[in-house]
Amino acid sequence: MTARDLTTGVTRQAAIAVLVAAIAGGWLGGAPGVLGVVAGGALGIAGFRVLAARVGAMTAAGPTLTAPWMVLAGLRFTAISGVAALLFVAGWAHPVAWLAGYSALPLALVVQGLRLARTESTSWT
Repeated sequence: MTARDLTTGVTRQAAIAVLVAAIAGGWLGGAPGVLGVVAGGALGIAGFRVLAARVGAMTAAGPTLTAPWMVLAGLRFTAISGVAALLFVAGWAHPVAWLAGYSALPLALVVQGLRLARTESTSWT
């Protein structure tokens, strides 16, 4: 499995989980529930894609300095926090719904990693 396959698989699983959670969020919280889940999921997936692209670029370029990496990671977290705060203050998204959408990515990443580990362990026998 290549890094691109991993990134695509995680993105696909997270998007499906976000859509299911958005339906539940709409049923429980109305429009702020739906928007919160979708916004949290979209920010999580976008952040993951940026991180995966950056890691791919760093591994292709060889050893590089870590200072730009840390600055970009800090800017990415600042941007995510700023967008989330804007959505909360404006009342467009519910914080719990946002957290549910944002949490879909780590869950999808763990599931994909466990699936890959199972595939790799059976290939040795």
